[in-house]
Amino acid sequence: MDKPIEAPVYCITVQGRLDEAWGTWLHGLTIETAEERGLCVTRLAGEIVDQPALRGLLNQLWDWNLTLITVTRL
Repeated sequence: MDKPIEAPVYCITVQGRLDEAWGTWLHGLTIETAEERGLCVTRLAGEIVDQPALRGLLNQLWDWNLTLITVTRL
């Protein structure tokens, strides 16, 4: 029997502070805020089912005028 294919996990870092209230808009991604090199950043991490879903999420972050720092597939 074939193993089910798991969705890839991504970590997306944006400049600024997003609190847990954004979670409903971010489809269950974990939200972690930190300070890096004097900047407040937020890391969003979790499974993103496919490339169109990733593109949709990145477009949403763009629409919210958030500065994208990194996108990493884990």
